Amino acid sequence: MSASAHPDRSPRAHLTLLPGLLAFLTMGVLQAVYGPAFPAFERKFGVNAEGVALVASFHFLGSAAAPLLTGVALAHFSTRRVANAGLVVLLIGVVLVALAPGWTLALAGALTGGLGLGIVSAALNTAYASLGTRPSNTVNAVFGLGSLLSPLLVVASAPQGLGVPFLVIAVLALFTLGAVSLWNVPEVPKHRTGQAESGRVPLRIPLMFSLLLGTYVSLEVGFGAWIATHLTGLNWTNPALIVSGYWAGLMIGRLLTGAFGARFQPQHLVLGAVITATLATLVTTLVPTLAAPLYLLAGLAVGPVFPTTLVWLSRAIPVRTVPFLLISGSLGGAVSPSLIGWTNAQYGSGSIPVAFLALAALLLLLVLVTQWLTRPANAGQ
Repeated sequence: MSASAHPDRSPRAHLTLLPGLLAFLTMGVLQAVYGPAFPAFERKFGVNAEGVALVASFHFLGSAAAPLLTGVALAHFSTRRVANAGLVVLLIGVVLVALAPGWTLALAGALTGGLGLGIVSAALNTAYASLGTRPSNTVNAVFGLGSLLSPLLVVASAPQGLGVPFLVIAVLALFTLGAVSLWNVPEVPKHRTGQAESGRVPLRIPLMFSLLLGTYVSLEVGFGAWIATHLTGLNWTNPALIVSGYWAGLMIGRLLTGAFGARFQPQHLVLGAVITATLATLVTTLVPTLAAPLYLLAGLAVGPVFPTTLVWLSRAIPVRTVPFLLISGSLGGAVSPSLIGWTNAQYGSGSIPVAFLALAALLLLLVLVTQWLTRPANAGQ
């Protein structure tokens, strides 16, 4: 069977992997830097604990605006040019945050950096998803590594001030620019990469994928934001350690899928992962004393869902429309923590795993419906 029939085995998947690894490492560090840096922002700019969260909100606002711009840009420019443009915007943003003399400029830098991150993420997630399960999961695993390293970077550079971690991100962005220029990145195909390469796609299919991605990101971000609160309510020692373990599990899940997942159909991998995560959240609600290890299992299970879903949908709809669907993921990530926080405020920390279970069950339903809707396109693959 030809390499084109198995995108994971295409030579370009290996030749263009290094720029993706650097890009996703850079994005992972930036995405996770704001929370740990909140105290430094408070000290430098004199903002209170409530107001400092604005810097993260501006970052995600910029990120949420990016998929639409990226989708339009990919229709006119190469993936390399779009990715490099996003990296330049990201670079300008983090330098502005590092050197900003006032709070307003710091917020502008966060907005700009988030926009750049969103452009790079949408372009490269689309590009690597078109190559298959292995490269998509591998680069996203490195994003998880960056998210793990980011708090350590903030702590290590604390004596030198707030600007250091953002300048480190700027250096990473410069290295990534060089790698993209030297080795290039995969080009986003102009047509679908699966069996359904001709004909019109019913609107319900991209709509279901959009809902699926939005619900998944809601669950992933919800876990990261509220696991510690739930475990604190259970008087668990060192809940932050379990949160780190959750993110580590997410990274390991993607690495394992990158290593061994190419032999399976992406829709089957997604279904198995979501079933496992749903069972983990169900047992958490029934047996709270097992919550900590089950959250580690949940991280391992949900890790492959996002990158593997991108592979799945890139075979079912025109690949260049994928960035537009990523808007729902940004919205899910922005809304979910607040909604779970509302349930916690109304009903206590015991409601948190119930919210996780509701999101996981909804995600499972969406996966099953999407599988049914895309079955004709997947037949014979």
